[in-house]
Amino acid sequence: MPGSTARRPNVDRLLQDLPDAQVVDAVNGRDPHQIAEVKTFAGDLHEPQYPFALTPGEIGCFQSHRKCWELIAKSDSPYALVVEDDVAISLPQMAQSLTLIQAHMTPDMFVRLPMKKREAGPEFARDGKVSVFLPKRIGLQTGCQIVGRAAAQRLLARSEQIDRPIDTWLQMHWVTGQPIHALLPNGVTEIANQIGGSTIQQKTRTSGKLMRELRRTWYRAQVALRPQRP
Repeated sequence: MPGSTARRPNVDRLLQDLPDAQVVDAVNGRDPHQIAEVKTFAGDLHEPQYPFALTPGEIGCFQSHRKCWELIAKSDSPYALVVEDDVAISLPQMAQSLTLIQAHMTPDMFVRLPMKKREAGPEFARDGKVSVFLPKRIGLQTGCQIVGRAAAQRLLARSEQIDRPIDTWLQMHWVTGQPIHALLPNGVTEIANQIGGSTIQQKTRTSGKLMRELRRTWYRAQVALRPQRP
C-alpha cells in the first residue's frame, strides 16, 4: 500500500531478494475513487453462498491481485511470482522452489506457496523434499503464488464481479475453471504481526463470535464437499 511506512523495509527486502521484482501499488478499498468500477454482491453470486459481507480491505485485496493479473496477462512472460508485502522469504528454500517451478510451470498453471502446511493431494512434481501437488481442498491466504499468463487471463475474465474475499473465491475451482496447485515446503512465512498487523482482518464483538464461527464452519463444510480431482 503506498504510504505504508511500517511495511516499506520488508518491501525493500523482497525487491532485493526476488528475481526481477517490481512494486505494484495496492488498491485501497476504503477509497471510493479507486473502487468506483468494482461490482460487488452480497455473497450470492455463486454456490455455496458466502455468509459474510465484503469489507473494504477485502475488496482492496481482491482488486490488488486483479491488478497483478492484468500485468501478467499482458506480459511476454509465461508466469510471474506474486508476493504480498507482509511475507518473508527464506532464500535457500525459495531458490529450490523456483528451480522446481522453472522445470514444470506452464502458462495455464496457478501454484500457491502456502504459509501453513495444511494441504495434501496427488503429487505433480518433486525435487528432493519440495513437492508440487494438487490439493483436494485449496487453502486460504494469498501471500505468495506463481500465476501463469493464461491462468491470469482466465481469472480476470471470471472475476469482473465479486461477492467474497479473493482466497475463498480461488477455492471455488468449479467457478473459476482454474486448477490450483500448491508447493511445499517453500520458505514463505507471514510477518504481518511484526509490521503493523493485517490490513484486512477486523475485530468481531464477543457477542457475535459464536454465530460467525458457526457460519464459517457451515461454509467450509460446503467447500469441502467439492474437492479438486486430478
